[in-house]
Amino acid sequence: MSNRSSGTLLGHPKGLFLLFSTELWERFSYYAMRAILVLYLTDKTMDGGLGWSTQSALELYGIYTGLVYITPLIGGWIADNFLGQRRSIIIGGILMALGQFTLALPHSMIDPYSINAFYLGLALLIIGNGLFKPNISTMVGDLYTDGDNRRDGAFTIFYMGINLGSLLAGLIAGSASAIYGWKAGFLTAGIGMIISLITQLIYAERLLGNIGKEPAAKRAAAMNKSGKKEPLTRQERDRLKVIMIMGMFVVVFWAGFEQAGGLMNIFSQQYTDRMIGSFEVPAAWFQSLNPFFVITLAPVIAAIWVKLGPKEPSSPAKFAMGLFFLALGFVCMMGAVMQQGGDLTVKTSMFWLVGAYFFHTLGELCLSPIGLSMVTKLAPLRLASLMMGAWFGFNAIANYVAGIIGANVGEAGPMAIFSGIAIAATVAGVLLLLCSNQLIRWMHGAEGQVIEDEEAVESVVAKA
Repeated sequence: MSNRSSGTLLGHPKGLFLLFSTELWERFSYYAMRAILVLYLTDKTMDGGLGWSTQSALELYGIYTGLVYITPLIGGWIADNFLGQRRSIIIGGILMALGQFTLALPHSMIDPYSINAFYLGLALLIIGNGLFKPNISTMVGDLYTDGDNRRDGAFTIFYMGINLGSLLAGLIAGSASAIYGWKAGFLTAGIGMIISLITQLIYAERLLGNIGKEPAAKRAAAMNKSGKKEPLTRQERDRLKVIMIMGMFVVVFWAGFEQAGGLMNIFSQQYTDRMIGSFEVPAAWFQSLNPFFVITLAPVIAAIWVKLGPKEPSSPAKFAMGLFFLALGFVCMMGAVMQQGGDLTVKTSMFWLVGAYFFHTLGELCLSPIGLSMVTKLAPLRLASLMMGAWFGFNAIANYVAGIIGANVGEAGPMAIFSGIAIAATVAGVLLLLCSNQLIRWMHGAEGQVIEDEEAVESVVAKA
């Protein structure tokens, strides 16, 4: 697969920065719509909303986000077998842009069918997301040959684009909605998606060459001696086992990490001293710490992975580091609870929260982009986008678990929840380190590290 030697930028193929930009504006579109969806649903009809109850709005939001995580499985399979990644991204982007603009249509234009138009807009967004999300990530991996130690750093840079898009979305869409109404917020999301599409269409041929054009299953079949689809080999099955096992540790990480939007958000609102002189820092501002830290720390982490070269830790080791950093973040939250001394009227220092978000972001950068990179290394070519879709499915499970954990805070109390997550993350990290040698064996050299299979060695010795 060629990218036509398009040259490098900051030590990476220029195609990476095209995909970075494409994903940035797609994520801007997604997070802009997500930021205002529930607010739009629950606002009074006289103010341009739909006047739904909070419960109904949150139920719909849960269904929507669940489908957003499920459809990449279908979209990945379609891309692998029929459309190819490049075409899937364009079709998905067009559908998402149409979805945003459908949501942006003024009620006066579509009454009495405004609710039908709203559901149509969401459906277009869900289908488009399924085609777009798994394939853009898979194409990042296709920029690098097997064994290229720049791949993990590339996904860390790519991940920075995701967070930059989400950071801009809240500011721009939130401001547009506040000044011009909810429909303006959806309009900005649609414009973001159009920018994403135009960027991809103008520069893809020059910077990506043939990457993503041909369906992966067709390419894989052409590489077989028979020229046809063949059963999975033992090596491919072993690598798939690694993806699924690592996915279980991902669930542990995100189930803790996602407390940022729930339990930690409540803690910042009710129990944190947010005064700086006479100014009270809005609790919502703490939600911007994570994307801010990602944007500032991602280039540093990416440079460290490249600098280490052959000494770069394996994916299981990086995942374990991520879990340990998550635990450190919750140790900070335990410190905040201890500062209260059991008196819920005492306000704790906001620096505990800043420390927690800092360590959580370090953990995220050791795990999330590395996971995307790992899937592109291990997934069989004909299943590349499908397995990327499955990887996103672990996030859906984690979000469900996170909700259960947060719902129990009333019975257990913050200290029990924070300490429980810290202990669970630490135990998971230790367990992962203990399993790492076997996982590396099953990778069969995909990351350049080979640990001989003991059974194979014994067989060779016996024959000798």
